[in-house]
Amino acid sequence: MTQQSPVPPIWFRLPAGFHDIRPSDRTTLDAFAEALGSSDSRRELSRLIDGLEELTDHDVVHTAIGLHPEEPAGVATSLFALTIRPVEQSNPRLAVARTALAIARSSLWISSIRRFIDLPSRLPCCLVAGTISVPDVEDRLFQARVATVHPDGLHLLILDLTSASTQHADAYTDILEAVVHTTLFADPDVSAPPAAGTSRILEVLQ
Repeated sequence: MTQQSPVPPIWFRLPAGFHDIRPSDRTTLDAFAEALGSSDSRRELSRLIDGLEELTDHDVVHTAIGLHPEEPAGVATSLFALTIRPVEQSNPRLAVARTALAIARSSLWISSIRRFIDLPSRLPCCLVAGTISVPDVEDRLFQARVATVHPDGLHLLILDLTSASTQHADAYTDILEAVVHTTLFADPDVSAPPAAGTSRILEVLQ
């Protein structure tokens, strides 16, 4: 759960392999990066850590890092972020459409797909996903971004999943879409046991 006044409470479920982090956890994450056996994995994790401290200045209220075993030996890393902003448009569908359009028009995209997501809540929801090129970063990154609204009509929700493991683009897109489907705006039954699951990136949705 993420709750920060005046931001409304939001509940969602991340799949196995994701761990909540804060900017203050950088020292621990730096040590973990050094402990990884793969130089590629260390580089990917360090790149995600570098951008973590900047997120709090952009209405980001929750972050988590994804660590998924990858053959032959290594870890596929990703960064999840939830952003909550005031809605500047009284029509929630128009607010989501404008946000998605602004995301899609970013000059960072090398290639992208865009589509609407049908949620059980019937709240408007749009996905933009693809490959981005970040200034001063040599390798391209994968990013999936989902825009939707809170039922109160006053808050815009943006969920992001970013990874240097571009070969897992389809899996990461599916993961983010699945997370959006778990989003709740009322306290769920805390006594319900957490769902068991694997932590491997290509199996996490099975």
